[in-house]
Amino acid sequence: MRLSAGTFSRLGASWDGRGTNFALFSANAHKVELCLFDGQGRRELERIELPERNEDIWHGYLNDVSPGQLYGYRVHGPYEPEHGHRFNPNKLLLDPYARRLAGRLVWSDAHFAYRTGSAREDLSFDRRDNARGMPKAVVVDETFNWGRREMRPNIPWEDTVIYEAHVKGLTQKREDVPPNLRGTFGGLSSPAMIDHLKRLGVTTVELLPIQGFVDDRVLVEKKLVNYWGYNTLSFFAPEPRYAQDNPLDAFRTTVARLHDAGIEVMLDVVYNHTAEGNHMGPTLSFRGIDNASYYWLKPENPRYYDDFTGCGSSVNLTHPRVLQMVMDSLRYWVEVCHVDGFRFDLATTLARGPNGFDRNSAFLIAIRQDPVLASAKLVAEPWDLGLGGYQVGAFPSQWSEWNDRYRSAMRRYWGGEGSLIGEVSSRMTGSSDVYNHNGRKPRAGINHITVHDGFTLQDLFSYNEKHNEANGEDNRDGSNDNLSNNCGHEGPTDDPAVTALRRQLRKNQLACLLLAQGLPLLLAGDEVANTQNGNNNAYCQDNEIGWVGWENLGRNGDDLTDFIGHMSGVRRHFPQIRSHRWLDGRRADGSYGVLWLTPAAEEMKEEDWKFPEGRFLAYVLGPTERSAGPIFIVLNAAPEEIAFSLPKMPEYRTWQQLLNTADVKQETRDFPSGGEVKAPPRSVLAFAGSA
Repeated sequence: MRLSAGTFSRLGASWDGRGTNFALFSANAHKVELCLFDGQGRRELERIELPERNEDIWHGYLNDVSPGQLYGYRVHGPYEPEHGHRFNPNKLLLDPYARRLAGRLVWSDAHFAYRTGSAREDLSFDRRDNARGMPKAVVVDETFNWGRREMRPNIPWEDTVIYEAHVKGLTQKREDVPPNLRGTFGGLSSPAMIDHLKRLGVTTVELLPIQGFVDDRVLVEKKLVNYWGYNTLSFFAPEPRYAQDNPLDAFRTTVARLHDAGIEVMLDVVYNHTAEGNHMGPTLSFRGIDNASYYWLKPENPRYYDDFTGCGSSVNLTHPRVLQMVMDSLRYWVEVCHVDGFRFDLATTLARGPNGFDRNSAFLIAIRQDPVLASAKLVAEPWDLGLGGYQVGAFPSQWSEWNDRYRSAMRRYWGGEGSLIGEVSSRMTGSSDVYNHNGRKPRAGINHITVHDGFTLQDLFSYNEKHNEANGEDNRDGSNDNLSNNCGHEGPTDDPAVTALRRQLRKNQLACLLLAQGLPLLLAGDEVANTQNGNNNAYCQDNEIGWVGWENLGRNGDDLTDFIGHMSGVRRHFPQIRSHRWLDGRRADGSYGVLWLTPAAEEMKEEDWKFPEGRFLAYVLGPTERSAGPIFIVLNAAPEEIAFSLPKMPEYRTWQQLLNTADVKQETRDFPSGGEVKAPPRSVLAFAGSA
């Protein structure tokens, strides 16, 4: 027989070498039809009712379906939006477990389950077929020859240096990447890019979303796209626009090449919402499969969605099958694609229960006990837009978190604000006030100054105001709270004093990022003064605004690649910067983890921390069993030169200067213990103790 019951044990389309098993979860459906399409996805060849239902999984096995077959689903059930049900079998639906996508979404009113423009709005019912404009799922053969490349880098947490990048934007303008690879997975793992990452000292590349996503209709109508990709429709399939042929194999090849170079791959994943939006959004997958199971609905009126994300709806991980989908997706990327970790967008939403954020939510417990994910790096964006959404410091010890407290403090400090030395001291030493509880370690905080969302580092010191006019929203979008400083001139300038100050402030922020305890995260392009022309929300700019501009590569002054590489080397050399233990002060035996010093090299007292408008901070990280000696760090955010004394320690006769951000040549110099040195205005200095 061609069609048999098959199994419900694995969701999605599973080819076993002889045929393919299809399985789809829907608790409230009455019937599920599998639709098979021709190789171009234009013509529906067959419509087959799945014959069996077990534990709300509809399934069937076809012994003549093999890899390459295009398919979708039509799901029958009640269309009762006021009760949370939005079934409409006229709409072809994408399999939530699709491993590969064919075709792109072509927008039309047919993608909406209701009659657009109807007086009854989403309570009306639309009978148009949307199949022609829908992407199709593809049956795949998951086997891949990893060869000798099965060894993963397994970078220890404390040694991790993260580089956030967009697959296309990173290489689209990179001239030393072959033209046919620019903007693709292949470009990311090209020899030129791998060499560049190694020069920087990067251990881990964190990619903006590569799970299959679609462009919002409102953007397409403006001739824009969802460039960043935070509009996911397929949690298992790599985005086709980043590959020339088979995106799954192209992505795995890239992972293998990066692993060969000792570089890990992390994915920015968006499980908190989908591309279907609010109650007026399209019916593309989850909404038409089982709206009441997949999404948070308002209990008092399930026609509408609880929206913790600002995107219209929120995925409900309290439902066991929805939670299973997310966990299956994470394991798939680790086991099948050899991904090393994940950054979870708006992670608070994933850990919500009926009463808000819950440290013991089903999602966090499932992650905690999963053996496949035990070795994966897990990073939370620890907030969402719902009530009680700000949860920095609240995630379990298995997790690290984006530390926005570091970002804000260091922007304010190098932006010229005084009376911050107390907070800066905490941020530079791991933010123990935020993370030192429940067994958490300094690696809990992911320190960053800039990320994809906001100003680039160059723009942070070039613009006081956002300039998002190109987004088509009259500059209303994007944050108004940037804590930026244009150094006296808005935008580009040829004034040598302004450009020199901007360059030095960039170096200061990068130096602090790599000298601070916690884990550093760099934004791709900051090393070469990449600018977005003041746009702090380039989510829709798949063009010169959003792409990294490499024109400063190799240009003295603007190219800080070697400077970052030097600072990464300093970080590697001093394990006390990368400590997995919290620092303490002076111990009973005279040893210490950290000593805070006045400009006279005396240990700071309480009144010293209250110095009016204080902008000078100096401290010594003591030697450890694994280090050659201490490191002395000086931060001078004052606009004037400040003289200070080097620590006088009998066991260290000299202090070797490792860093002076005001020194263009970065010459190495030795100073006697107890000697006097001058910190230039707005500078960072570092010295290594030598016997």
